[in-house]
Amino acid sequence: MGISSKLQVISVLLVGLLALEAVSYNFNYGIAMDKTLLFFEAQRSGKLPPNQRVKWRGDSGLKDGFLQGVNLVGGYYDAGDHVKFGLPMAYSLTMLGWSVVDYRKEIADLNQMGNTLAAIKWGTDYFIKAHTQPNVLWAQVGDGDSDHYCWERAEDMTTPRTAYKLDPSHPGSDLAGEAAAALAAASLAFKPYDSSYSNLLLVHAKQLFSFADTFRGLYDDSIPNAQAFYTSSGYSDELLWAAAWLYRATYDEYYLKYVVDNAVSLGGTGWAVKEFSWDNKYAGVQILLTKILLDGAGGSYTPTLKQYQAKADYFTCACLQKNDGYNVALTPGGLIYVREWNNLQYASSAAFLLAMYSDYLSEKKIVLTCPEGQVQPSDVLSFAKSQADYILGKNPKAISYLVGYGQNYPIHVHHRGASISPISVLHTAVSCIEGFETWYRRPLANPNIIHGALLGGPSKTDDFSDDRSNYEQTEPTLSGSAPLIGLFVKLQSLSGYPGSYRHISPTPYQKPPASYHPQPSPYYKAPGSSSYKAPGAPVTFLHSIISTWTIGPTTYYKHRVVVKNTSQKPITNLKLIIENLSGSLWGLSPCPEKNTYELPQWIKILKPGSELTFVYVQGGAQAKVSIKSYH
Repeated sequence: MGISSKLQVISVLLVGLLALEAVSYNFNYGIAMDKTLLFFEAQRSGKLPPNQRVKWRGDSGLKDGFLQGVNLVGGYYDAGDHVKFGLPMAYSLTMLGWSVVDYRKEIADLNQMGNTLAAIKWGTDYFIKAHTQPNVLWAQVGDGDSDHYCWERAEDMTTPRTAYKLDPSHPGSDLAGEAAAALAAASLAFKPYDSSYSNLLLVHAKQLFSFADTFRGLYDDSIPNAQAFYTSSGYSDELLWAAAWLYRATYDEYYLKYVVDNAVSLGGTGWAVKEFSWDNKYAGVQILLTKILLDGAGGSYTPTLKQYQAKADYFTCACLQKNDGYNVALTPGGLIYVREWNNLQYASSAAFLLAMYSDYLSEKKIVLTCPEGQVQPSDVLSFAKSQADYILGKNPKAISYLVGYGQNYPIHVHHRGASISPISVLHTAVSCIEGFETWYRRPLANPNIIHGALLGGPSKTDDFSDDRSNYEQTEPTLSGSAPLIGLFVKLQSLSGYPGSYRHISPTPYQKPPASYHPQPSPYYKAPGSSSYKAPGAPVTFLHSIISTWTIGPTTYYKHRVVVKNTSQKPITNLKLIIENLSGSLWGLSPCPEKNTYELPQWIKILKPGSELTFVYVQGGAQAKVSIKSYH
């Protein structure tokens, strides 16, 4: 074959590949949005409504708060567990409310306004009940430690449903501030449809903001139980965030003056950030206040609002890699990468925020000037779209990290309810230990597809392991999924798909494995620990008890073991012997040999100086850990 013929063949192949790529990545964001709303239905706690679409779920948590004399039934379970954490739940509601406020027409065109408002109201009804007095907010239901000891359906819960509250003696400005923002955004969302409910939400939002601002403190200082799961980095951003949302909901100058007067002291014009999340709202505050400036409503506050705008632009330029080296980290596949644990929640939040900002800039025909060049509003939206497309399958693994979307998505989701047959099929209760032994460790796929769950996602190198025990990558969260509603709605409005489509009901499915997730916290100080190393061994073991609780006559201990490579060489094929283990263990993979465990499949090598952590729960004395073999 001549050179000319070869070039023609190559040209045809390239055209074919490009055409195939175009077809493969022609995403229907409307369907993705509908599935995301289904995830919120799967996470519902309380008495489920007759129009519940996720049929494998049942009523649960019907006595939440009763021991404390308050009705805390309802709300959402946070992730793959059954704790109702107030801070990420409130943030999720703020994201949903913002989506409705700015994309009202687009949501209505999709025939999804009813489902979206229902998702918001399921959470706001709960916060109204939890706000029992002007300066009292019930912040959490469930004990993360004891909850994580059990692998059972929400409908079978046997773990303590302890409720924790914030009050003037036990403040939580971060959580109360976020709740105020959520209810203010929801007030705007409901205003055209239910003015009385909208007004009620606003009353609670104002009281919660006053409580947050008057009695300042971190919520996890008042509720230490939350520290191992949702540690707050501060409350200043939430105070500004709440005030900004209250201004947008009321146009009361008091709140605009608040964000201006406190711009420096609370860090609004000082912090230049590269993250937007349930914990860090600064970028959201800065973009929300920039909208006021762009709308010409700044008045005498314009100079300070321009300082907020500068920080909003910093965040945007950093995401688009045009910030003179001070950029957001990206994986080789182009995904925003912030943290190892559940990283996609940071990507979804940033993409949502950038989509919003692109609209604000586009409306006023504003071009950003970044340190490394100009950025058009369309560039900002294109980057946001790249994150959505990565989530839906345009990534090195060709996996949809939105469960139930597309043909290739993870099937071993780290989620109790999804991993156990529903009560409509398995009528008997599933106990704590039975759940681990029979369901958590089974190699088959989850019996229930949890449609619309955004998983934790891949590593910084785009690697992913579909393993139920790999909770960092396979567990979904409310705070990760909520920003997708607005993001998908925006992208769908530009995609050319028709505004409505037939919804396909969720159906069960089948396929592989299992472990759990007591998330280690760098802020938690263990009450007691011991370090030991066998003579000549290349690793040390730091063994500590990080929490304890009592169920009936038995006291249980959560043990954390940090395995550190203290040698000068990388270690592979490390196998440990763990004796006297009577409870459940997470973070290692069991071997066929008795009492033998190896590194989980996503950790292939332990480099010099690096560590891995595993956790186990049991009553009585600690287990004995030793090395069996290594290379």
